[in-house]
Amino acid sequence: MTRGLKKNPVDFLFGTLTGIASLSVVVLIGGIFFALLIESIPAIERFGIIRFITTVDWDPVAEVFGAASTLYGTAVTTVLSLLFAIPVAIGIAIFITEIAPSFLKGPIGTAIELLAAIPSIIYGMWGLFTLAPIMEEYIEPFLQGSLGRVPLLGILFQGTPMGIDLFTASVILSIMIIPFTASVARDSFNLTPSIVKESAYAVGATKWEVVKDVVLPYSKLGVFGGVVLSLGRALGETMAVAFVLGNNHQITSSLFDAAATITVSLANEFTEADTDIYLSSLYYLALLLFVMSFITLAIAKLFLLRAERRYSR
Repeated sequence: MTRGLKKNPVDFLFGTLTGIASLSVVVLIGGIFFALLIESIPAIERFGIIRFITTVDWDPVAEVFGAASTLYGTAVTTVLSLLFAIPVAIGIAIFITEIAPSFLKGPIGTAIELLAAIPSIIYGMWGLFTLAPIMEEYIEPFLQGSLGRVPLLGILFQGTPMGIDLFTASVILSIMIIPFTASVARDSFNLTPSIVKESAYAVGATKWEVVKDVVLPYSKLGVFGGVVLSLGRALGETMAVAFVLGNNHQITSSLFDAAATITVSLANEFTEADTDIYLSSLYYLALLLFVMSFITLAIAKLFLLRAERRYSR
């Protein structure tokens, strides 16, 4: 009885190591936040919070800095990329798990996963030298001539198509995040019990009805988790977007205009920061991105936990 109450040394060591590994994540996050905050203090004291977030001007010569344009560019590219990527990724996952013949499932699944292994700078170079000219000559003029004539919606397609703009950056970003959502959705679809699907087929359900009424409802939490993973990747992507966005600090209603995101501004301007307030403002941008990513992912995780509890009931 006494021997059973004693702590096994191996279990104690294992628990200690795993506990340290878990706490190290919290320490790293806190350390990053503290370092960004310390470096941002001069910009915070000079511009404040509300003024910095709502100011569009970004003028290093006059030492006037505002984050409104970069926050706008970050939000637009992230939302558009998710809108482009999610339907395609879910369609890929449905095809692999429910429709494709066995000899195609492996190659297609491997190809999708290989997309995630391509470095972002390769995506950026491909976007600049291949996709941007195609967007400029064919896709964007077509959208401008069709959707651009629709009242209200046409505002999004004004200007001169150049291929270096918000729209192209969103397309590149969507291609980059498709593998994450598709892989997680595919694994979630595969967890649907075969007996449930077979029962649906037995009562006369079509393949579309099985996917819509059985597979998707059963795996929706996993799909949402993949979307959250893609959201985190989209918020923090830098190099691929930097090649095709233009880094123009402005808020524009047209998707065919160059813009800026927080990550692109940091990548392009960090080495050019020749004054303390300029450098501090860039750290301030990084701090805003850190907080925005944390809040966004925390809210998504909260919704996911609430959905899990409702689903378990």
